[in-house]
Amino acid sequence: MAMTVKLTVNDRNPVESLRGFFKLLLEKGVVSAVLVPERLPVRNSVMPALVVSPDKLDRADPLAPAFPLNAARVLSRLSRKPSGIMMAAVLRPCEIRAFIELVKLKQGSTEEVLLIGMDCLGAFGNTDYGKFAEAAEGDASTLLFYEKAFGGEAQPPTGPGICPACKSCEYPVPDGADLTIGLLGNDIWESLSLISNTEKGEKAIQKLQMPESSVPENRNEAIGRLVKERTAYRDRMFESTGAAVSDIEKLTHYLGNCVNCYNCRVACPVCYCRECVFTTDVFDHEPAQYLRWAKRKGLIKIPTDTVFYHLTRMAHMSTACIGCGQCSNACPNGVPVMELFRTVAHFTQRAFGYTAGLSLDEDPPLSVFREREFPEVTDGKD
Repeated sequence: MAMTVKLTVNDRNPVESLRGFFKLLLEKGVVSAVLVPERLPVRNSVMPALVVSPDKLDRADPLAPAFPLNAARVLSRLSRKPSGIMMAAVLRPCEIRAFIELVKLKQGSTEEVLLIGMDCLGAFGNTDYGKFAEAAEGDASTLLFYEKAFGGEAQPPTGPGICPACKSCEYPVPDGADLTIGLLGNDIWESLSLISNTEKGEKAIQKLQMPESSVPENRNEAIGRLVKERTAYRDRMFESTGAAVSDIEKLTHYLGNCVNCYNCRVACPVCYCRECVFTTDVFDHEPAQYLRWAKRKGLIKIPTDTVFYHLTRMAHMSTACIGCGQCSNACPNGVPVMELFRTVAHFTQRAFGYTAGLSLDEDPPLSVFREREFPEVTDGKD
């Protein structure tokens, strides 16, 4: 099942070599469509695109350090009902984990999807990517990022200037993918590794008739070093965030710039409710209610319910959060939502012995009943 082939990189441009691979998938009939980040005619814009013609892949750029949205939700829409065709989806590791979580929540299906994941060195926030890409347009900006990240060596540090969600992500390798595009351990200016993780991935490689190779000897070492670096950053983030929200007064201050725009809810890939309680009449308060609240303390902050909104989201989403950081990416006022949700989600999921999106075989917490699930609480009693 673990078949590996080498993808040769020509002219020191791994982006162009990946385009050739995606074109081959379509030309050989392995898939009928490819969902892949595409560089749009709009300057500095990279967005997911569903491509069915090989000649329309000339602007595909899955390595661009841009992450405008988590494409798991896009893929869930495309896979929710049978289409009769096989589709390749080229995703970051956190997008794959979000999609797996959505599949477990009956919001998508893997039946007609070939998941292709990439080793991820991280991405900029939306605003920062626009500034970074101004220096060099097209492939040049992507290649510049990897030149800085790899520094001419096979072992990269954390990517330059990437967002906190990426710096604290301990899952840079797409373990849930059918096929992995391996960067770590390779000299990416010479070759990339294509590694099959499932029978579906192995069959795809066999149809392409590409010669077998081997996983680079230092791949595991490269992965281990990157994970160690990111885990250390993550733990520091947990400590500082925990101190910043240790009581209700601090939490209120932490969320003080929230304006109830709900962008974080819309951007979250695993928040799939069609109707949110916060957009219903439940929180459409009467004018007299605001006056009563104001009289109680002398004043009230407007808008109200901001803390309650985030607490409710945490109660709903902490077991499913995959830490992609799109909540913070979408916040207009710079509220560090990701740091708060990742911290809470980490300890919530650890309590259940669960990691969101890691495996299709793991049932989400609270979806099944287990006797004596928390013996430290029940003390072994029924």
